[in-house]
Amino acid sequence: MVLIFLVPANFLCARASHAPCACAHICILWTRVFYSVLIMVVALLNVICFFQKLKISFAAKEIDLVEWEGDMLAVGVAEKDMAKDENLKYKNSIMHKLDSRLPGLLSESSSEEDFTGKTGQYMVLRLPGLGSKRICLIGLGSATPAIASYRNLGETLGEVAKNTKSNKIAITLSSTDWISKESKLATASAIATGVVLGTYEDNRFTSESKKSTFKSVEILGLGTGYEIDTKLKIAEVVCSGIIFGKELVNAPANVLTPGILAEEATRIAAEYSDVFTAKILDVEQCKQLKMGSYLGVSAASANPPHFIHLCYKPPGGAVKTKLAIVGKGLTFDSGGYNIKTGPACSIELMKFDMGGSAAVLGAAKSLGQIKPVGVEVHFIVAACENMISGTGMRPGDIVTASNGKKIEVNNTDAEGRLTLADALVYACNQGVAKIVDLATLTGACVVALGPSIAGVFTPSDDLAKEVLAASEIAGEKLWRLPMERSYWKYMKSGVADMVNTGGREGGAITAALFLEEFVDEKVQWMHIDMAGPVWNYKNKSATGFGVATLVEWVLSHSLFVLISNRNVMIT
Repeated sequence: MVLIFLVPANFLCARASHAPCACAHICILWTRVFYSVLIMVVALLNVICFFQKLKISFAAKEIDLVEWEGDMLAVGVAEKDMAKDENLKYKNSIMHKLDSRLPGLLSESSSEEDFTGKTGQYMVLRLPGLGSKRICLIGLGSATPAIASYRNLGETLGEVAKNTKSNKIAITLSSTDWISKESKLATASAIATGVVLGTYEDNRFTSESKKSTFKSVEILGLGTGYEIDTKLKIAEVVCSGIIFGKELVNAPANVLTPGILAEEATRIAAEYSDVFTAKILDVEQCKQLKMGSYLGVSAASANPPHFIHLCYKPPGGAVKTKLAIVGKGLTFDSGGYNIKTGPACSIELMKFDMGGSAAVLGAAKSLGQIKPVGVEVHFIVAACENMISGTGMRPGDIVTASNGKKIEVNNTDAEGRLTLADALVYACNQGVAKIVDLATLTGACVVALGPSIAGVFTPSDDLAKEVLAASEIAGEKLWRLPMERSYWKYMKSGVADMVNTGGREGGAITAALFLEEFVDEKVQWMHIDMAGPVWNYKNKSATGFGVATLVEWVLSHSLFVLISNRNVMIT
């Protein structure tokens, strides 16, 4: 249990209310010290129970649906599979078989409930006649389902299982004939991922902790054997990284400071010390590397910056590819002197401005368990806060990045790109061939693509194909946007090499053009603006976006993974 103590601000100064001014100042100072220590204690207590583990077992089986026994049998149903013949019988063989066993009650109930198989629809029935206590129909829509649809199917199933307090569940699809063997593996993985995420609840900061009774899921009709079992095992491992990322983003800024984020990174390296090493740079070390852009952002905060570098080196030591993944790590963003104001600024949610770093560390946690062979990966986060104080960066200041380029700061609320500038230079200096950075960077990208899709910017068509293919497998939505070079004119300064923001029009593009200035020409680079999908406003919770795509991208550069002490060929 985590206890959070609230102490009146004047508590330590109560006895000095009539004392001389100097005494009052001392009391105020001690109050601040007290709160600082208290916050750190609370943070550490929260970290102890930071990562709850959902233990749900998955198995792929081939079994007669009507004979399966358990709490709930779920069927993913496309709209076309709800079609009936002239005798009002389902044309789809699976739906027909279930309805026949239930003497027409499934058909009758679906008509009464107006269930047509549309995306987002689901129906739960408790009917006699099957081995399962309940049957659940979940709509897949009219179009050919993408992997994201099966992940959504799993999430819906997880939520239904939680609400019905089901323990043992089976899931099948009404149609699988058109799905290839490779797609069946990805489909099973997406369903399993969705189930775990749909079941998971972050209860760390609530007084009552709900415990799920969910124990097992059997996936029927998608094949059996070592390949699918391994795919399901990898899905479980990736989910642990996604949940890790969700909990990092959900944690408030008084709990997750730059220092605590660095501790979590160090903990990953310690847990998987056979493949990971950690390097955490302090302010003085960053000064030696001339990271003036990053340090300019952090200057106002009482919480010092921590530059995080995790290095994954594969078992066996042989490396054919070196990659870097860079994440924006603003554990809180006030906007600085260009402070966030107005109802649309969402300053109370600016804890999620480290969503890029959460994706990076979540991927690291997963890959530490999967252990891909042949690929070296550098995970880099320039963690800090963007606050306001007399030592803070002012509008109009000029900062110098570690590659020597000078930046006129015309908006202190365009701070993420300033931290990424030095992080990208550092990443290039690690001798990597490819870099992907992730950041909750611009509201402009949210306006362009909405809350569910991340924008992708890269001059490399090959890298775009790689990452977009990984996102398809992962079930996360990316959309490539143009690197319009003519827009660089908006980034010109009269006194420095560039300004840090070019205005509202094309803001996501100019932000990407800015970042490109800090990437070596020999390195393939991609920027992912994930400001939209980092947060689920309906659930008021983080999504863990980016972890699954990053893991798939890294695995695409490896021939083997080592998981559960067994070699697995990745095809």
